[in-house]
Amino acid sequence: MTDAAQGKTVLMTGGSGFLGGWCIAALLDRGYAVRTTIRDLAREQHVRSQVAAAGAEAGDRLTVLAADLHSDDGWAEAVAGCDHVLHTASPFPPKQPKDPDELIVPARDGALRVIRAALDAGVGRIVMTSSVASVRGGGPPLNGSTYTEADWTDGADTNLLPYTRSKAIAEREAWKLVEEAGAEDRLAVVNPGAIIGPALSDDVSFSLQLIERLLKGMPAVPRLGFSFVDVRDVADLHIRAMEQPAAAGKRFIAVDRFMWMADVGAVLADRLGERARKVPKRVAPDLMVKAMSLFDPAVRAILGDLGQRPEYSNERARSELGWSPRPLEDSIAETGESLIEHGIVSV
Repeated sequence: MTDAAQGKTVLMTGGSGFLGGWCIAALLDRGYAVRTTIRDLAREQHVRSQVAAAGAEAGDRLTVLAADLHSDDGWAEAVAGCDHVLHTASPFPPKQPKDPDELIVPARDGALRVIRAALDAGVGRIVMTSSVASVRGGGPPLNGSTYTEADWTDGADTNLLPYTRSKAIAEREAWKLVEEAGAEDRLAVVNPGAIIGPALSDDVSFSLQLIERLLKGMPAVPRLGFSFVDVRDVADLHIRAMEQPAAAGKRFIAVDRFMWMADVGAVLADRLGERARKVPKRVAPDLMVKAMSLFDPAVRAILGDLGQRPEYSNERARSELGWSPRPLEDSIAETGESLIEHGIVSV
């Protein structure tokens, strides 16, 4: 048990999610008592199974409660007596809805519900999960080369994807709320890139589907890339932002580095050998991908990213919080291994 965890309780929203499972495991490993919220208590066993799969001993140090981002019910009770809150719960759909409010409203209102309840309960530090989507969507970086925490997406820009807008609006409103309450130092925000890492169940998050699709095979890989980060490193950064005074009132970009999907495929082929035999070796022309998008909503959502190579700086997380992500090649290989292990990809 770390000194910071001694006798402390953390509320972790979104406990049934991929990041949520790893955050709970990391908190338990450090000696915290954890409460987590899910919409339906019927999924409590799923939460406990994910935590066990992550290698953590839960026992009676993990309490699972029901609370929904759409409702005020249960949040005051969930946060009562907690020392810290990690708010990771937010909608992340497999395809973009026609009505942006389907994502924007629960993301914004859910964050405000959790933060208000935490402030009212006297919680010391609230750490909210946002995304690099709330950093990059505003156009070229302010500093001319890489995106930093000073860059902001314009959530009012209706040309942006609903998901991108939802992350920007929810984060802006969260900062506005704590500023108006004179409690800005009680909030820290983590802005991850594309989160990969070992799956904890066969309930695969959207970000892992990138690697799933490569392993299952396709005619060719699109000219797409992402700024990846391992889920265990994102969980670690949340806890650093929760524990360290230096994180007060700040955003922290959580990425390792950018990789093209073709290069991710090459890592899978190198590290998994015959099990990655279906990974495509050809790069698809942009016109082919645009044709595919007519039939696949998931492809349609990423058309604007074809050929784009945004770069993000993780210097603040490294220098101010001592964060150090693991080698990305290991994360890619372990993601692939876990997808095979859980039967999501057959070889």
